[in-house]
Amino acid sequence: MIRTTAKLADGRELIYFDSDAAADRGTRDLRPLEPIGSRSEIRRDPATGAWVTIAAHRQSRTYHPPADECPLCPSRDGRLSEIPDADYEVAVFENRFPSLTPAPAAADLLAGPHAPSPPYDVRAGNGRCEVVCFTSDHGASFADLDEARARLVLDAWTDRTAELSALPGVEQVYCFENRGTEIGVTLAHPHGQIYAFPFPTPRTARTAEQAARHRAATGRNLFEDLLAAERADPVRVVAAGEHWTAFVPYAARWPYEVHLHPHRRVPDLTRLNEDQRAELPGLYLDLLRRFDRLFGTPQAPVRAPYISAWHQAPRTGGEELALHLELFTVRRTADKLKYLAGTESGMEAFINDVSPETAAQRLREVAS
Repeated sequence: MIRTTAKLADGRELIYFDSDAAADRGTRDLRPLEPIGSRSEIRRDPATGAWVTIAAHRQSRTYHPPADECPLCPSRDGRLSEIPDADYEVAVFENRFPSLTPAPAAADLLAGPHAPSPPYDVRAGNGRCEVVCFTSDHGASFADLDEARARLVLDAWTDRTAELSALPGVEQVYCFENRGTEIGVTLAHPHGQIYAFPFPTPRTARTAEQAARHRAATGRNLFEDLLAAERADPVRVVAAGEHWTAFVPYAARWPYEVHLHPHRRVPDLTRLNEDQRAELPGLYLDLLRRFDRLFGTPQAPVRAPYISAWHQAPRTGGEELALHLELFTVRRTADKLKYLAGTESGMEAFINDVSPETAAQRLREVAS
């Protein structure tokens, strides 16, 4: 992997990841951009203890531009984009409309028009948000990549996890991809994002509490026991290799949901060994392609809307957690979506219309 850093016209960082050492990455960003001055804050919900990010500046972010105005395509034919070069393999840059931003002075928040008093609490939304472009091909998808390109993306995720985890105030690094307008994607170009949070996310915090209870009750690690149980009775196993196993979770929330775990538990992407890294791209691509065949055919796959979420342990309090992928689609049939309506959105009580065992069987059936 060849890593080259550059600066965009407004001072944001841009990083190219290449497999070819001969790639020339010297093109400058010539756009007349003003420096980013946006700020965000995080407010604690006194009823649940969860932090909520307030990022009002994101209302003006780019929304469904036509293909010839895509900001993630390379700069070509006189049209300047977020990527100054005329081509690239994998590119990562700071989001121009970030949810989390470099922290304003604490005094600014405490003296502002919404200064908190008990029971309220506010902090600076200190963190960083990055965009990961998987390919320069606007019409492609992650599932269209070959294993070498998927490995390059994995190397980029790992690089960014290591660097962002070391930033002051960052507690958790989250790599993810949203695909499909049904998910809420506003840019069609194949890309993902990375958030460096100033707090452990609510789902991670709840999982850490459950893992601690399991350790206290059994003396064992929760994730190691979950993986062992699924491998011992593989009714929900979708695919497996020498170093990874993908399965539908016992209490799946989504109609089609797969969790991918390494056999050797690690806290985050930086701790994977070379055997795990070598096997992951092929298995991950296989899962994405199975999702596309769920509602189409091998000859005519239909791109499924999905969220691909890498769960990594936070900086503190994550000793019992395990790196794993959670991949799920909001589609429950070829022409029906799973909406988060009253029970899910109002009470966080999921109701699944497809049994996990049936989902696993269907995902096995659509193997190539």
